[in-house]
Amino acid sequence: MQHARRTQRESQAPQRLDMKRFAPANRRKLSAPALRTFLAIADLWGLSEEQRLLVLGYPSRSTYHSWAKQAREHGAFTLDVDTLTRISALLGIHQALGVLFADERGGVAWLRTPHQASVFGGHPPLDVVTNGTQDGLITVRRFLDGARGGVYMQPNRLDDAFTPYEDADIVFR
Repeated sequence: MQHARRTQRESQAPQRLDMKRFAPANRRKLSAPALRTFLAIADLWGLSEEQRLLVLGYPSRSTYHSWAKQAREHGAFTLDVDTLTRISALLGIHQALGVLFADERGGVAWLRTPHQASVFGGHPPLDVVTNGTQDGLITVRRFLDGARGGVYMQPNRLDDAFTPYEDADIVFR
């Protein structure tokens, strides 16, 4: 009877992350492709070396250049969980910009333009992305995820031109 109660309580416990996700072997497998993708996005966004270092959690310049060289040569290295989380947030920001803007230039322009949302305080979102904290990256990621869901931002010009469908426009076959 006690075993049944314990099993029931355990099944109701909050789900926890599988710690195997953070094992060195998994991080090693992800590190080179993640950094290559980071470098491509950083190039697209026109990030300076200093901004790249801040996004990655400020590794030393020699470490950053070693990672970049190994990643470009498809070498093997292992990034820590913090760095991979930062890269993941940046990938999410890039993906959200791709959904929200018709072209890459529009997304980059949004990142570089001062924004009046309270989380940006009149500064460009890129300032928050490159402030050196993981929280800055996550804040912009969450803002854009909200915008993708229709919260926070005004519609873009494609949405402005959208005319709602009438009942007669919907055809079931």
